[in-house]
Amino acid sequence: MVDENKSAEQDNVQEESFADLLEKSMTATERLEPGKKITVTVISVSGEYVFVEVGGKSEGAIAIDEFRDETGAVTVKPGDKVTAVFLSVRNGLKELTTKLGGVPAAKLNVVRAAFDAKLPIVGDVKREVKGGFEVSVGGLRCFCPLSQIDLKAGREGGLFVGQAFSFKILELSEDGRNIVLSRRALLEEERQAKIEKLKETLTVGQDVIGTIRSVQNFGAFVDLGGVDGMIPVSEMGWGRVEKAQDVFAIGQEVTARIIAIDWDKKRLTLSIKAMQPDPWADAASRYQAGGKTKGIVVRLAQFGAFVSLEPGLDGLIHISNFGTGRRINHPREVVEVGQAVEVYITAVDPAERRISLSLQPQVVKEAVVLPKVGDVVGGTVAKIMPYGVFVKMESGLTGLIPNEEMGTQYGADHTALFPQGTAIQTLVIDVDAKQAKIRLSRKGLLEKSERDEVKQYLASQRKLEDTGEGTLGALLKAKMAEKGLKI
Repeated sequence: MVDENKSAEQDNVQEESFADLLEKSMTATERLEPGKKITVTVISVSGEYVFVEVGGKSEGAIAIDEFRDETGAVTVKPGDKVTAVFLSVRNGLKELTTKLGGVPAAKLNVVRAAFDAKLPIVGDVKREVKGGFEVSVGGLRCFCPLSQIDLKAGREGGLFVGQAFSFKILELSEDGRNIVLSRRALLEEERQAKIEKLKETLTVGQDVIGTIRSVQNFGAFVDLGGVDGMIPVSEMGWGRVEKAQDVFAIGQEVTARIIAIDWDKKRLTLSIKAMQPDPWADAASRYQAGGKTKGIVVRLAQFGAFVSLEPGLDGLIHISNFGTGRRINHPREVVEVGQAVEVYITAVDPAERRISLSLQPQVVKEAVVLPKVGDVVGGTVAKIMPYGVFVKMESGLTGLIPNEEMGTQYGADHTALFPQGTAIQTLVIDVDAKQAKIRLSRKGLLEKSERDEVKQYLASQRKLEDTGEGTLGALLKAKMAEKGLKI
């Protein structure tokens, strides 16, 4: 019976030991790293510190000044829970703070701990000094170089004096007598974090809302909340924009469409034009060949003048369509930029985004009817060249008889044989409809006439044979009858 009781007691001890171990393992604190944020419980308030329970039997201390209100009264009591950031272990005591990144720290050890933990700390910009700014961090005198006060290198120094900012500690030496800060480092980290977030949401074709941050001659920069987008001058609308300043002002809110993204260069290209209807989509229905309209001359070139008919829709007056009745060397001899003109539409090609214009109405030419190969055409000699004879045909068209098609002996003097104005009959042997070129042949017509005579003779021969009058006497009688002669 005694043995049984001992066994039960041993089992209880083992169970209690296991329970204790389990409880200890459950309450054991994780290894703290500088900068780790934790929730702690206030144990006591004593002297210059507020002591807190970090976990289990581990204690930490927070400077009491962090819990004083405007009257100097302490605002916490035992049992209160607060959120703090672990800094370091000094003399066996864990040091924590609740004010990093919020309110300037008051002691050098806190600044040193923030430096070791690579945590930001708040400072007041007191004044501008040579090469940068004097910054006070909890009464400690620090220095922020001009290049580190802002992303734009602090060109407007007066904008920062008198303000409080979060800073990253770049250097801490000489026992706190040399403390170098950087606001730019934190801004770059913040910007990069925003960019990473925006990468997940921004896509080409998406419409975004932003604020104009800067306006340059080539475009406007838009703050999209962490990353800049640029609207080039060419994308500010379908109309012609000479200066971005005429369209946008700093601080103006705009809605634009993303047309290109290059995250490697942190560059987003935006467009206002992409959100507007394309004026060329229905240009053919509003501008038709033969019509008349008005516009403004917007650009001159050697070959013609460009006329704006409406925003985004320009037409061209070719230099040959100024209708001056004389040769001009440059459009500036007739028109100037900014001049209002009345123009005639000669052609519209929406696919090529091209409208051809003229200052004079165009005479509509009747369609030219070209002869066909094999046609016999009459005309007069218009010009004799070394390579052939040009003939003005009765239709008004001009054709060429090459020398080899003249039907004359080699080396014959065509000028003497066929003076200008000589009537001539020819045969069409080739027609180039695209270039309206016609090749004629006098030799071909002579050969055709001979062939026709032979055919005619053979046909008449067969006819006589069919009627029984195919004898020589009958043929002679028939010929004489044709000429009105009697035997």
